[in-house]
Amino acid sequence: MATEPTRNLALELVRVTEAAALAAGRFMGRGDKNAADRAAVDAMRVVLNSIAMNAIIVIGEGEKDQAPMLYNGERVGTGEGPEMDIAIDPIDGTRPLANGTSNAISTVALAPRGAMFNPGPFLYMNKIAVGPQARGVVDIEAPVEHNLRAIARASGKKVEDLTVVILDRPRHEQLIAEVRRCGARIRLLTDGDVAGALMTCWPDSGIDVLLGIGGTPEGVLAACALRAMGGEIQGKLHARNQDEIRRGQEMGYDFNKVLTLDDLVSSDDVFFAATGITDGELLRGVKYFGNGARTDSLVVRGLTGTVRQIIATHRWDKLSQFSAIKYHSSS
Repeated sequence: MATEPTRNLALELVRVTEAAALAAGRFMGRGDKNAADRAAVDAMRVVLNSIAMNAIIVIGEGEKDQAPMLYNGERVGTGEGPEMDIAIDPIDGTRPLANGTSNAISTVALAPRGAMFNPGPFLYMNKIAVGPQARGVVDIEAPVEHNLRAIARASGKKVEDLTVVILDRPRHEQLIAEVRRCGARIRLLTDGDVAGALMTCWPDSGIDVLLGIGGTPEGVLAACALRAMGGEIQGKLHARNQDEIRRGQEMGYDFNKVLTLDDLVSSDDVFFAATGITDGELLRGVKYFGNGARTDSLVVRGLTGTVRQIIATHRWDKLSQFSAIKYHSSS
């Protein structure tokens, strides 16, 4: 039976990521990660609290880097409306932004209360993420070569046609060597594995799969988007030392369990938005001009599978009349 369409909170979330990107983009290449993060957090909080929802931050920002925080457990929204869990990363890629390099984005995801995986204090996980063509054919516990061959078959390609995105970290030395041995191409990212996972679902990016150990919070954020975009992500929590294994066992976490898409976010009623801060394969960065700026955003709704790309022009003379956010020195 047909029903009236429900409210699309993703179209309100994009205002959140646009605000964070506009505020943080001023710091591109200026070498100050914390100042950029603070600007993004402050802008994000202002807009989040204007949305008619009763949301609790499950995946917060800042604990890992001791930066400004939208902290875990913080309530955001007006307090009226649907009860939601929210995951935020005001800047996915603070280092690329500070250094003036590519693929820094601002991201937010929403899901019904209780639907998101809570990683607790365990900040790292091993991941594999693919787009719709390779959904259902990968296995994070299988050898790299097995997965690359399966992805190639599902995509109608040869292994040497594939492009694998991996975070550029010493821990990935063996993984990189194995991918090279198989003959696939590699795109190394200095930071930003939310963007890397999303690239697998974005045809123009040329990325086929994300592999390797990255952030657990970023994995949950990416899962919200990939669920709606038809992709797949699998993960396993990664312990950095024996103490983390002991603490995990005491808290009921299983480092041997494969976390599927359903484990990371258990509802189709998810919303996701991302706005580019610096140019990348996924989104273009903020472009400033005399009296404003232009942003490029991705907006995703899970129930309908609708993916929107929104290019917006923002005018300082208009925004300064009512916005509490300081986007411009004269506003």
